[in-house]
Amino acid sequence: MTPTPTVWDVRRLPRAEGRTFLVTGANAGIGYFVAEQLAGTGATVVLACRDSAKAEAARAAIRARVPGARLDHLRLDLADLSSIEAAAHSLRLDRLDAVVCNAGVLLDQPPRRESGDGHELMFATNHLGHHALVTRLTPLLTATPASRVVTTGSFTAKSEHLDLDDLQSTRDYRPKRAYARSKLAQMLFGFELDRRLRAAGSSTLSVVTHPGGALDALTPSRPPVHRRTTGERLRGLPAGVLLQGKQAAAWPAVRAVLDPSVRGGQLWGPRMFGIRGLPALEPVRGHLADTELAARLWSATAGLTGLDPGTHLG
Repeated sequence: MTPTPTVWDVRRLPRAEGRTFLVTGANAGIGYFVAEQLAGTGATVVLACRDSAKAEAARAAIRARVPGARLDHLRLDLADLSSIEAAAHSLRLDRLDAVVCNAGVLLDQPPRRESGDGHELMFATNHLGHHALVTRLTPLLTATPASRVVTTGSFTAKSEHLDLDDLQSTRDYRPKRAYARSKLAQMLFGFELDRRLRAAGSSTLSVVTHPGGALDALTPSRPPVHRRTTGERLRGLPAGVLLQGKQAAAWPAVRAVLDPSVRGGQLWGPRMFGIRGLPALEPVRGHLADTELAARLWSATAGLTGLDPGTHLG
């Protein structure tokens, strides 16, 4: 008789003692709630973020909710490739069960800005930085049985196009478009990474998620990281019909880390129209399913960072 599959319950997560998860951008927003929920499983959670004071505030907020939470901080600036190399070298771990590539920059108005390495800032942080981080951590990930790389994309990426001749948005820079392109690049990388992991016979999985639509006004308070006033909560109630808080937006990534039924190359997002609700499996189609585009992006990205995760997969 075929066993009945376990119903996934976001409020009763499986235990994960002895495992280690790294979350980028864990000091605020969705990343904070990914870290908080993973910490509740008994795992060690590494808060990978640039600002030490904000990381300490996140630690305090998580420990207020999860007494005895096992937390570490890794100083990481995803817009600085040399910072990523130094961060990876400073990480003293004998296993790494998952990396959640969550951190992201969204600029809402011109002018176009560049990182210290000369790359458009959103593309540098959201895509190139995570590519470099995963590359640096690939030896540790592939040495950990059944480890996972979870890439947090965006539903806005599904309607965008990627111009491989202008990845840096030098010709038609518009902030929201550049952001969506950077998230599309992230998602394509996540799918291509899984194809290459499978080809190499690795047990490491690469899974792509997106959080749907999330508002601060629908997000519960987590002082000192986030404080929501009564007025904000009341003003946000009508939007709750279509959108959700950031604690719920964290669910797809958390499921991608913990659920043993998740497979590499999958896309997980909110169940209701891809915008809100419990995490559910989504079809991979359109630009996201373009394997030729993903392979060409992989090569272009390796050229920009000087790094190729594939060199560590064999």
